[in-house]
Amino acid sequence: MTAPLLEVRDLAMHFPVREGVLLRSRQTCKAVDGVSFTLAPGETLGLVGESGCGKSTLGRCIVRLLPPTAGQILFNGTDLAPLSRRALKPVRRQLQMVFQDPVESLNARHTVGQTLEEPLIIHGLGDAAARRARVRELLAQVGLPAGAEDRFPFEFSGGQRQRVGIARALALRPQLIICDEPVSALDVSIQSQVLNLLMDLQRSLGLAFLFIAHNLAVVKHISDRVAIMYLGRIVELAGAEEIYHAPRHPYTRALLSAIPVPRPRGRVQRIVLQGDVPSPIHPPAGCPFHPRCPHATEKCKTDVPGLRPVPASGPAAPPHTVACHYDL
Repeated sequence: MTAPLLEVRDLAMHFPVREGVLLRSRQTCKAVDGVSFTLAPGETLGLVGESGCGKSTLGRCIVRLLPPTAGQILFNGTDLAPLSRRALKPVRRQLQMVFQDPVESLNARHTVGQTLEEPLIIHGLGDAAARRARVRELLAQVGLPAGAEDRFPFEFSGGQRQRVGIARALALRPQLIICDEPVSALDVSIQSQVLNLLMDLQRSLGLAFLFIAHNLAVVKHISDRVAIMYLGRIVELAGAEEIYHAPRHPYTRALLSAIPVPRPRGRVQRIVLQGDVPSPIHPPAGCPFHPRCPHATEKCKTDVPGLRPVPASGPAAPPHTVACHYDL
């Protein structure tokens, strides 16, 4: 069995909430609260959930843009959580990120060529001629003309800017790319082009993706497995086909029922959740979903369910785990 490229164990990211004139920390926001999963080489794991559930925070912790409060981030067997900035530098060549907003993530004062050359300079890769050749190679890989290297980000459309962001992530030839909602800010017609580009790059370069999104249709298109996240925790994890055809968690079922049906006369029984998402500063006791769950019992109010295995759809299907006390 192939060893996982990435293994996350009980990862937590808690932010202090400062109040008063002296800005003392009186409360804690539990943005990520005990997340565990693995990612194999060349695999795409989709991470889905409502806004504010901790998806982006989890991605930023994995690439160590945020120092996690607790837990382990094992990348090729090395725990990244305790590493210093100096020790992290060689690892960052193998672990990159594509951000949601292609406008804010690019330096407006740098040309595209300077943006793509910068990581090569930081890591001391090649001389000036070799770096320029690599920049032109990256532009060709993402479908941009060679003349784009002398232009500034504001001269491009949103989809083209996101292609620049993808090229920057590819510059150091990484093994894993964290895609933080890379198409949510783009027009629908452009979304499909960028998704197809990512899938083509994965096949040709052997990349692994952690694909963070809230659009379930997009995640199904690109993912091998899907993890459903709620209030800082993963509540269900299974193969993409199984998540969409045999969901086991009530929250997953509610999310899937909200997907628009492409057939004008198609009917889907909507599951409307009552109430609002609880605050991560004051999460509910027991199962975090129990205040909105139509199947909640007294046990759900006191006992926190861990991820447990449930029967998958077939012997060849990926393992299916769910954080629920009951088989629904």
